[in-house]
Amino acid sequence: MSGDGDGGGCTRQAAPSRRGLLRTAVTGAAATGAVVAAGAWAPVPGRRARPATPGAALRELRAGNRRWRTFHERHPHETRAVRTEVVSGQHPFAVVLGCIDSRVPPELVFDQGLGDLIAVRSAGEVLDEAVLGSVAYGVLDLGIPLIMVLGHQSCGAVSAAVRADATGEKLPAHIQYVADQIKPAIDRSLPGSARVDAAVTTQVRLVRSRLAAEPDLADRIATGRLAVVGARYELTNQRVREIH
Repeated sequence: MSGDGDGGGCTRQAAPSRRGLLRTAVTGAAATGAVVAAGAWAPVPGRRARPATPGAALRELRAGNRRWRTFHERHPHETRAVRTEVVSGQHPFAVVLGCIDSRVPPELVFDQGLGDLIAVRSAGEVLDEAVLGSVAYGVLDLGIPLIMVLGHQSCGAVSAAVRADATGEKLPAHIQYVADQIKPAIDRSLPGSARVDAAVTTQVRLVRSRLAAEPDLADRIATGRLAVVGARYELTNQRVREIH
């Protein structure tokens, strides 16, 4: 993965009472998993130790994407032993917030297996309370040190949002909500496909900035326990390129 550009973003402050209720609900529903994550973990023979820092987690994602795009996939952690191991708990090392696009499944793009990633997916990486709660669960309850916001080339959700913004078209049902959330990422000074492509990258930056501004996550970022990074997947060459 390679970097590009300078970041920008927006911030969001969730109401403390809603955040408290959400965390209580998530923690209650996943009490067993939280206890396992907090305790000692004895992995099965041959399974690598979980990356424990933001830098180590990012290096593992880079290495996995390198294997994927060069057709050297290992398809790790699919054995009988691992399937037995994960019954008692999970120890993922990264949250990947990506799009729902069927061509960009995080476990394949990063050549990871059972128990390695928390994959949260919504059209155009759009945030709502359920998505925020899912990301927060991975970080706060499972101790994950890295969040990656992963956009992708030729995103249909972004394309629809750009088209609706240009034409005034009203999109059906809940798709309009998705388009409205992507709208701040649109640069109307750009023409055609360039407008869509730029919006894909800007949407990643906006979502990354919004996550990084969440108080519970910001506390961990400030102490070096968590990093929130942005990236985009190029369908043409299968490379994940980091966005700064």
